[in-house]
Amino acid sequence: MEYRVYNGVGYLRLDRGDGIVSSVLDFCRREGIATATFSGLGGCGEAEIKTFDPETRAYGSRTLSGMLELVSLWGDVTGDGNGGLSQHTHALFAYVENGEHKTAGGHLGEATVLVTAEIEVRPVVGGAIGRKVDPVWGTKVWDFGDRTGEEA
Repeated sequence: MEYRVYNGVGYLRLDRGDGIVSSVLDFCRREGIATATFSGLGGCGEAEIKTFDPETRAYGSRTLSGMLELVSLWGDVTGDGNGGLSQHTHALFAYVENGEHKTAGGHLGEATVLVTAEIEVRPVVGGAIGRKVDPVWGTKVWDFGDRTGEEA
């Protein structure tokens, strides 16, 4: 991974073998960023896609491999409540299977870069967001707690 910060925004170039989610979290740790949103695109060789099942309240997982065009990446980084970082990332990949163009997307566990990936990380300014467990679904949702920030 190589990156630059311009006007407080991080621009990451990921290279072959880099993990997308792990690189974003590594960047945030290095730069002291507790809360951010990020987006990007690129070419990956493997990706773990997860889908939440409301009936079982668990995530099913599927691993894709081959030339995967990362056509949409969107996520956020928040505090995990224990001094570490947590992420919530969605991704959409396009690929060819048996001569047909297909897409697959959902929660991203991790994706490994095959060609390159370009990620923009936008830190939250003036506040921080944490995570709490939703009592109905058991999933982690944003927790504003008593953190500093503007009311919506």
